Amino acid sequence: MTFLPWHRRAPAPPALGATEDQEARHPLVLHNERMASRLKAVSFTVHIDGAWSWSQPDPPELQDPAATARDHLRRHAAKLLRQHSVLDSAAAHDAVNAALGQWSYATPALKCIGRARLETAPHDRELAERHARRQQDLSLAHEEELDRLAYLQQILADPDLRRVWWIAQFPDRFNDLGGLATALQGLPLPHNEAESDGIRSDILRFTDQLVTDLHTPQQRELFLRVLTQTLQTLGHHSLQGTADRWRTPPETESTPP
Repeated sequence: MTFLPWHRRAPAPPALGATEDQEARHPLVLHNERMASRLKAVSFTVHIDGAWSWSQPDPPELQDPAATARDHLRRHAAKLLRQHSVLDSAAAHDAVNAALGQWSYATPALKCIGRARLETAPHDRELAERHARRQQDLSLAHEEELDRLAYLQQILADPDLRRVWWIAQFPDRFNDLGGLATALQGLPLPHNEAESDGIRSDILRFTDQLVTDLHTPQQRELFLRVLTQTLQTLGHHSLQGTADRWRTPPETESTPP
């Protein structure tokens, strides 16, 4: 007598490419195929178990249909693996098997199907990791350089910051500052990438130039008067109220008699 429950053995999975009509299938195998990854110098090691079958009752004469089917599966797998990194072998495995796991036609009369298993040699993985680290370092250096240039642009586009920066960098060349200012005429302030596209960027550049050109109170008053009338015509009452408040000078404290 036993206290262990009785288990029914699970049925074996159907054979690769099995169909209801049990058409004649012929096995094929590819072992230790070297296929390039997204990096040409780094390869997957690929094993494919598959089958081929005629799709017509009276197939044409082929010298070696198995070789034709293997070549078809080999080319199909190689094309997909060139889109993946060996560092992401799970995604590569899924993509290849999703494609090879369906019947496809090597010729109009010859179809084949397959299942792939991927491996990566240690030196291939080491090369891929080294390349990934190098790309990461280059990307970081690129971002740092862009940040540095944007910071410098912000300084050079602002007359006050530019003057202080020039004095700090070249204290003995203050007389050359005028030439630098002339050379930098029209240099805009840096903007965020989200704001650098389309009409928003154009408006920001125009506003920067407008504010720079408004030197006198009379110019400011004229601009705000025109702006208020325009906003009133367009029906933007909240913006019109803001413009009106800008036009109203702050109340000055009365002096005691």
